[in-house]
Amino acid sequence: MDDIAIAEVTRGGRVESRHLGRIAVMDDAGRVVHGLGAIDKPVFPRSTVKALLALPLVATGAADRLGLTDAELALACASHNGEPRHAETAAAMLSKAGQGLTCLECGAHWPTYDKAAQALAASGGVPNALHNNCSGKHAGLICLAIDQSLDPKGYIDPSHAAQRQVTEALVMATSIPHNDENRGLDGCSMPTYAVPLAALATGFARFGTGKNFSQSDASAASRLRSAVASNPFMVAGSGRFDTTLMTHFGNRIFCKMGAEGVMVASLPELGLGIAIKTDDGANRAAEVALAALLLDLKDAHWSDQDREVLAGLSHQVMRNWNGREVGTLRAAGKG
Repeated sequence: MDDIAIAEVTRGGRVESRHLGRIAVMDDAGRVVHGLGAIDKPVFPRSTVKALLALPLVATGAADRLGLTDAELALACASHNGEPRHAETAAAMLSKAGQGLTCLECGAHWPTYDKAAQALAASGGVPNALHNNCSGKHAGLICLAIDQSLDPKGYIDPSHAAQRQVTEALVMATSIPHNDENRGLDGCSMPTYAVPLAALATGFARFGTGKNFSQSDASAASRLRSAVASNPFMVAGSGRFDTTLMTHFGNRIFCKMGAEGVMVASLPELGLGIAIKTDDGANRAAEVALAALLLDLKDAHWSDQDREVLAGLSHQVMRNWNGREVGTLRAAGKG
């Protein structure tokens, strides 16, 4: 099946651009609830799976032994803006493991939030690995390695013992092999494994219900969802879709934006998982498509306030540099 338009941009009353993609809504048994486009085609999940990678950190007891807070667990699931609270929290995680900045192997980049980058530059500072949007994930893996008396050096290598544990969590969730044949390299130098979009959505249905998980992993998933729900700022940051959505919905929705237009969501109360991929890698399209899909879920019984939030996220006004309205970004066919 060909991919279809899932989002569009309007200007002057006309559709100016369309984003093609595919959407999979699955239950925790791997059954298709709703599918658009080629949902069996593999995608690299990129940063969407960070919460799955954090499962061993909690399930093994490492998080408790190191005294990690809910905010720190949320950061382990994050693709954050590099704002001061994000960098400080990553540093605190490393400190609890007896490690410092030089232990991070994710590389450095400027904060992705403009105000944070400008403030850092104005102070004469330079970015370091703590500002990397993946520093929480990496700090979590270092914590796991240290707790298990492993040398954290090279923790990003697929053969590292800690890396093998988090890869096994991905296999458990998706029921798809993760090996040399489907492995790529992510932007932060961690492995990323291509899996069918439907399998990715199934994994996040299970992240919400615990089906196919061991008891310890199911408990870890519940704890991570709660940590994220109580600390949504840590998962993304100021002005971000994930933070806005989870600030409002709390434990009812877990969502995670990844690179190249991959988006996932878990709806524990409905037992559903969602995965979206845009063909052109546009995150903005995946975000409005998810909001529109959630709005259309008739069984969710959203309140009027819930629907207002989702409507605002699925139909966004676009403005120029003078603040004048020039068009909209919306889910396709929702004009």
